[in-house]
Amino acid sequence: MSPEDSKVLGRRLVDAINAGNVTALDELFAPGYVDRNPFPGATPDRAGFKQSLTKFRVAFPDFRYTIEDEVAVGDKLVHRLTARGTQKGEFQGVPATGKQATWSEIHIGRIADGKVAEHWGIGDQMAMMQQLELASTPK
Repeated sequence: MSPEDSKVLGRRLVDAINAGNVTALDELFAPGYVDRNPFPGATPDRAGFKQSLTKFRVAFPDFRYTIEDEVAVGDKLVHRLTARGTQKGEFQGVPATGKQATWSEIHIGRIADGKVAEHWGIGDQMAMMQQLELASTPK
C-alpha cells in the first residue's frame, strides 16, 4: 500500500471507532489481527477488540478521537490522537462519574494486504483518571 492508502485505511478505522461501528472492523482488520496492547481481560484478536470497543462505548457513549498527527512509512501507520468522552456508564469496575475527560493516545498499526494486521498503542490513562476524579492530581 502507498502511504496515502494507509492513511485512508487509518482514517476509516478512526471513523468506525468514533461511530462504534464494530461491523466495519471486519473490513479493516486482518483475520489474524493481533493487538499487542489489548484492554485488560480482552483477547488480543479482532473479536477481543470489538468486545472492548463495545464495552468502552457503553461507558463513554460520546467518545471521539481527533487525529492530531498521522505518519505512514513502509508497512506502519502512526496516529497521535486526542480522545474525549464523558463517563456515563461503568468502566473497568468504576461506576459512572458523569465527568468528561480528554487525553492523548499514540497508536501504531502494521498494514498487510490492505488491512491492519497488528497494533500497538499507549494512552495517557493517568490524565483520564485524574479528570474523572478517580486518581489524585499532583500538587
